[in-house]
Amino acid sequence: MKMGPAQWVKSSYSSPEGGNCLEWFPSTAQTTGVVPVRDSKEPAGPVLSFRPDSFAQFVAGVKAEEFLG
Repeated sequence: MKMGPAQWVKSSYSSPEGGNCLEWFPSTAQTTGVVPVRDSKEPAGPVLSFRPDSFAQFVAGVKAEEFLG
C-alpha cells in the first residue's frame, strides 16, 4: 500500500523541538485494520503497524501520562 506524505498526521503530543515526533496514518484503519505509525524525523524509516484498538490504548496511555519516566 502506498502512503502519500499528505496523509500522515503528526501527533499533537510531538515536541516542537523535534525530539519526540510521532506520525500516524489514520485513513488506513478502516480499510486495512491497521494504524501505521512512524518517526516523523525518519519518514523513509520503518513503519510500525498497530491494530486500531491497540493504538487507541496507546493514545489513552499517553494522555494519562503513563509513559513518563
